[in-house]
Amino acid sequence: MFGKNNTTSHEKVDTLIGKNSKFEGKLNADGTIRIDGEFVGNISVKGDVILGKEGKMVGDISAMNVIVSGSVEGNITTENQLKLNPSGKVIGDIHVSSLVVEDQALFEGKCTMKNISTSDNVSKLNPKNKEA
Repeated sequence: MFGKNNTTSHEKVDTLIGKNSKFEGKLNADGTIRIDGEFVGNISVKGDVILGKEGKMVGDISAMNVIVSGSVEGNITTENQLKLNPSGKVIGDIHVSSLVVEDQALFEGKCTMKNISTSDNVSKLNPKNKEA
């Protein structure tokens, strides 16, 4: 769903929790989930999770990609990218491959980046540290 410019297509949403809806429990799915209402519980999907501006999530999210425009109180794990839009708020720890935080977004927690070799990055940042 993420293209070369790291944006997602909103055309194909498999599950929608509408603005005036509240869901409590555990949700497992294969496709894309969009939350514009309130969700209390844990989400585990093989696709993407999109949290709209009015969306509120209390619980953990595990997905391929996550876009947050609303608020999340819980931990987020992505296989690819987490994007926090300007109205987005995340209170919790995140475990991601890629993180995009727009101006005005709020993130409070611990961030762990995966699939990145620390020694390779240090060498790239400071080539003088390489051994001859």
